[in-house]
Amino acid sequence: MSQERPVNLTRLALKIPPALIFVIWLAAMASLRYIFPGLNYTLFLTPFIAGLFFLLGLFLTLSGFFHFKKAQTTIDPRYPENTTTIVTTGIYRFSRNPMYLGFLMWLTAWAFILSNLVGFVFLPLFVFYMNRYQIIPEEKILHQQFGDIYYRYLKKVGRWL
Repeated sequence: MSQERPVNLTRLALKIPPALIFVIWLAAMASLRYIFPGLNYTLFLTPFIAGLFFLLGLFLTLSGFFHFKKAQTTIDPRYPENTTTIVTTGIYRFSRNPMYLGFLMWLTAWAFILSNLVGFVFLPLFVFYMNRYQIIPEEKILHQQFGDIYYRYLKKVGRWL
């Protein structure tokens, strides 16, 4: 399935499915809640705030997924070279990575549910990891594959927002 990749990628680039990274982050956040109980907090709006982030994440993830399906292009981000078209409509007018942004919203909801400050430290770490090992390698391959069309899209729409 995987073709030879013409660009140099770091060792971890495009190796771990983003959904698995998401699950690893969920587990790590939950574990650290028990390791650092002194950083637990109480906020009476927590269920409401977590619910809003969860719903936003659901909208972003499903919207991105359905636009890829509608365009009949790959949804497996480990093989961006299998992409058949650059999707620029719908949610992709506002974010180049709405599914990853949806994962981030779910992690934010989870951080609120856990009610531990350490959970919030994991949010920028998720963004860093996804940028470094998933998004930037994807962008390199897609830019090589689609040229100016992709370059114009990069300049027009933000990576996350």
